[in-house]
Amino acid sequence: MRTAIVLFTRDLRVHDNPALASACATAEQVVPLFVFDPELAGRSPNRDRFLHQSVTDLREILRSRGSDLVVRQGDPVAETVRLAGEVGAEGVAAAADVSNYARRRERRLTAEGERHRLSVRFFPGLTIVDPGALQPGGGDHYRVFSPYHRSWTAAKWRDEVGVPKKVPLPPGVQVGRLPAAPAGASPDAAPGGETAARQRLRGWLRNVEEYDDGHNDLAGDRTSRLSPYLRFGCLSPLELAHAALGKPGSDPFVRQLCWRDFYYQVAYAFPEISHKAYRRGATEGWRDNEEAFQRWAEGRTGVPIVDAGMHQLRREGWMHNRARLVTASYLTKDLGVDWRRGLGEFYRWLLDGDVPNNSGNWQWVAGTGNDTRPYRRFNPERQRERYDPTGEYVARYA
Repeated sequence: MRTAIVLFTRDLRVHDNPALASACATAEQVVPLFVFDPELAGRSPNRDRFLHQSVTDLREILRSRGSDLVVRQGDPVAETVRLAGEVGAEGVAAAADVSNYARRRERRLTAEGERHRLSVRFFPGLTIVDPGALQPGGGDHYRVFSPYHRSWTAAKWRDEVGVPKKVPLPPGVQVGRLPAAPAGASPDAAPGGETAARQRLRGWLRNVEEYDDGHNDLAGDRTSRLSPYLRFGCLSPLELAHAALGKPGSDPFVRQLCWRDFYYQVAYAFPEISHKAYRRGATEGWRDNEEAFQRWAEGRTGVPIVDAGMHQLRREGWMHNRARLVTASYLTKDLGVDWRRGLGEFYRWLLDGDVPNNSGNWQWVAGTGNDTRPYRRFNPERQRERYDPTGEYVARYA
């Protein structure tokens, strides 16, 4: 193949990027492309800022390797096909994804590829094990985590791919300008980009053995905080798993990466995960209490650990996982407010709020999802006593 386009979506990196590696191995010229999609903009200022930072960083990395990132704004399918015509591309490579929106985009791109005689291929890379690769007997996906974890652990993972030595951009391509950087909303949000991701990864690998004992310590904050970089593909989950497995005591952390894959395979089989109850027969007698919801969203419930979690969310665009469980349980089990309201509020602020994990975890807590104990409730006072006994976390985010 003479010329191929690599359409970056949620794989904003050059390390272990199968779509990029394949294009560089099979085409004489490669055009890296990112399209700012107006349909996805404006929903979350934090997301918009992190995405812009990640795309900016990707462009700088590609330029340091003698290439560049072509930037367009508009419908990703239309812009990809238009660019293919401009550069005479014969193929398009992109990462496969599981959300409803992403799968519609893939179907449209495939159809346009056929119409314009473009070879369109989708590659793994957003998960460790492909979402549809593991299936239980008599079913299309795993509904319970434990058997999925056993199957996932025994599965053969794909090989990591190296960084291409060259990304040969055709001469004369109009690369385009990046749009103005959005302001964001959370003042203490982590910066986006593969460079920041790899710096945080190196620091985390020195402490991963502390994860099992410390990951529920709210004040200690001994988690990786790599989830935003996984969400935008600034970091390969497979590379992270391989790197962690080489460290003592890493199994509990790698188990959390399996949870991430678990929800991707759930969302792949149940694409309505953000809108419909996953569990058949789930009771959804939610209360319509706008005032209670607003107090929760703004951290004004009067319950210290709940309010601290919501303050952290707004300040950092991130929340400790233990606090996520407590705040979500309080909204759905104590206030009786529909989980979809909480899901939307988290999407508004979270840097790592992807469809499979944000939706899957909200349904798990609400009792409408994959929890085998759907009536489970996280008592906020007991949670505070156990995981923030000195009150340091609550004081930090008061």
